[in-house]
Amino acid sequence: DLSAILHQIPVGEKDTPYCTQKQDHGLDKQIDHKLIAESKDALEHKKAVEFVLPINNVNRSVGTMLSSHIAKKYGAEGLPDNTIHCKFVGSAGQSFGAFLAHGVTLELEGDANDYTGKGLSGGRLVVYPPKKSTFSASENILIGNTVLYGATDGEVFFCGIAGERFAVRNSGVMAVVEGVGDHGCEYMTGGRVIVLGETGKNFAAGMSGGIAYVLVENQSFHSRCNTEMVELEIVSELQEQKWLRKWIERHQDYTKSYRAASLLENWEKTLSQFVKVMPIEYRAVLEKMKNKSSIK
Repeated sequence: DLSAILHQIPVGEKDTPYCTQKQDHGLDKQIDHKLIAESKDALEHKKAVEFVLPINNVNRSVGTMLSSHIAKKYGAEGLPDNTIHCKFVGSAGQSFGAFLAHGVTLELEGDANDYTGKGLSGGRLVVYPPKKSTFSASENILIGNTVLYGATDGEVFFCGIAGERFAVRNSGVMAVVEGVGDHGCEYMTGGRVIVLGETGKNFAAGMSGGIAYVLVENQSFHSRCNTEMVELEIVSELQEQKWLRKWIERHQDYTKSYRAASLLENWEKTLSQFVKVMPIEYRAVLEKMKNKSSIK
């Protein structure tokens, strides 16, 4: 007897129990139409363009439609670095820079909501507080939760603290941030993350690939890190130390971070405070690849 499953639920006279009209997603009002218009020379002739636009939190998935135009014409390779540079001023809505293509830089003077950089695909995101702000960026939340979810390529520089699940499922992005909430680098499989501040609990849970570098100014990080799949090391190799400094310098250059500038001024002390979070199996794979290349 299937009558209970097949029972018809009563509906109003003007209603139907099935879809009868298309949903209006409001795409005609999407700010990306302005981005696409401003980027015409870049899209057609790879000519560098730069412009400034206001933004507020009703503007969601900014850069995604623009990136689709780039992908259709140039494929996964995208455009040359920084061909399109758009600066926004204000508070961005959810999914700022989602699926952003290579060759696009989105600079934001303000703050951003959840899912910033979701599925990032080669683009660059730079976010810093308003220049007139008086608060300390390294002690305040700048971007929301689940940032860089499923991102595959690109680079981001965030002058402030991110919410929970920063870089969850990151598989190829290079990121610099000044603090993260709980579950940072969760399920990460690739890329690099530099944290210039404190983390929340359960850092690196399920992290099977990529490497994180965390500035540890007290011992609380060791109890906050989930070491089921990772081990904590010091940054001992000279080349790796130089690489780390270079990315912090880039972070300071892009965001004018006071935090980064202070750390660079006291580099020897700063370097001694970094902890390298290395997935155990990932390290084994890297060593195996290194041994194979040395044999050849």
